[in-house]
Amino acid sequence: MSAYGERDEYGIDVLAFGPHPDDVEIFCGGTLLHLASLDHRVGVIDLTRGERATHGSPAERAKECEAASRILGLSHRENLGFPDTGILAAEASAGPGSQLARAVEAIRRLRPELVLLPWVEERHPDHEAAAALLSKAVFYAGIRRFETEPPSERFAPRQLLYYQLRHRMEPTFVVDTSAVAARKREAIECYASQLRPPPSGDPTLIGSTRSIDAIEARDRYVGSLIGVSHGEALRSPNVPGLVDPLRHFRDNAFPQAHAFEPLR
Repeated sequence: MSAYGERDEYGIDVLAFGPHPDDVEIFCGGTLLHLASLDHRVGVIDLTRGERATHGSPAERAKECEAASRILGLSHRENLGFPDTGILAAEASAGPGSQLARAVEAIRRLRPELVLLPWVEERHPDHEAAAALLSKAVFYAGIRRFETEPPSERFAPRQLLYYQLRHRMEPTFVVDTSAVAARKREAIECYASQLRPPPSGDPTLIGSTRSIDAIEARDRYVGSLIGVSHGEALRSPNVPGLVDPLRHFRDNAFPQAHAFEPLR
């Protein structure tokens, strides 16, 4: 049967990839919390351990990640151990030991129905490289003769969606995260090594006193697009179809929007 078939073709329900531990919490943590609250099995794969971060250590980051994962209600989390600042958008070889093949193997092993990836435009080079690498991995996971170690069978997720980072992204739709906004903040605050560096340390964007407020402001703006207090933007690489448009809007009734994106 095709990987696009019945529900039993899939493993975990939702799989989100983050370039570093804390990225999924900051940029799509509300969506993950919301999906977990609906009893979906949600997993996360971090690509690196954040060992090149200005503050904190990999050991500290791992403990913070474990605490945040409990708040998110994750069914699975793992780290692929790619080198921080060394995520490769393109490799000379895509053999079984490559970063691309390791990402493909993870997708095939976990068999997610929905995959969430970082958006392709971002200020951090690792984030942009991760988006390019993982977009290819989702595609190549469905290529039967693409080799991994250990060997794995082809698998194609039902849907790929991109989540917004710091660059504005034109959303396909917005997820209402109002009910989980406080818990998202709690999950982000687990990363004390990044958010509260020593006063004598070098300044960083995430360590700014305004950092969490800026994240909150972004989520409030995105929520205002659908008339709710908090939201997160997601973008599909393809045009989504609706079987029953009327039923869709009955099931997704939101108040009048308070902000509008420009028409393009």
